[in-house]
Amino acid sequence: MTQINLKKLQTFRAQTFNLPPAKRVSSPAQALTFVNERGFVYFWPIKGIDLPSLWVAVAGDRPVADQHDDPGHITWGWKDNALDKKIWYYGKILRGKATMISLEVAPYFYALSENYGSPDEDYLIAYQEGRLPQSAKQVYEALLEKGAMHTIDLRRESKLANAKDSEFNKALEYLQRDFKILPVGVAQAGAWKYSHIYEITTRHFPDLSEQARKISESQARAKLLGLYLNMVGAAQLRDVTRLFGWSNEIANRTINKLVEQGSLAKTTHPKQTGEWIAIPKVL
Repeated sequence: MTQINLKKLQTFRAQTFNLPPAKRVSSPAQALTFVNERGFVYFWPIKGIDLPSLWVAVAGDRPVADQHDDPGHITWGWKDNALDKKIWYYGKILRGKATMISLEVAPYFYALSENYGSPDEDYLIAYQEGRLPQSAKQVYEALLEKGAMHTIDLRRESKLANAKDSEFNKALEYLQRDFKILPVGVAQAGAWKYSHIYEITTRHFPDLSEQARKISESQARAKLLGLYLNMVGAAQLRDVTRLFGWSNEIANRTINKLVEQGSLAKTTHPKQTGEWIAIPKVL
């Protein structure tokens, strides 16, 4: 069995993560290209997860700065200004963290969500089956009835004004992870004069459901896993399940499918134990 070539892996990741000698991303247009070429990336780097992020592509491989005037924080403005432009899909998706997804790839994520084409009914089925928390149901129904609104109004309209911050925020995160709502703008509201405006996903992207209808779950997983490995070069099963939230059985089935097709190979790491999967380019 051919082992992972660490030099090849390092060179490959330097390209996909946009590390030197690649030039840093320095404009909104380049940011869009960065996302589109990879399919999906994190907005910030997430500890314990290997995945390209817009922050690293712009600021370099360093921790996210606390200082508000750090040059890397130009990404914040790019993200906020693009929320209503429909140039990519943005929301707290992978592991509940800020994720940017190309419009071409978004239907593959949506195909794995618990949405079946009826925004007025899907959430009720999920709620009745115990998969949708009460607080998330209230938030969703407020948006469904009243339309897009910022978080201050949304909290009041969903009757969660007296709830804990964590309960409301978890409801927002749950609904985003399942592609039911997404931020579509920023309002000068609240103590910090900064509040995301949320909307029902199918209102903001009305074609998304129909695009996803043509994609089976196995096709969607194969597509997303292929994109992931073509960004990180090599990974272990636990990395896949941690990022996508899939069970070991489903992840293994998807891995085996891509191995059979020849786009991935099972291999070993020269410095770490256990089985790895890798693209041929880093072997």
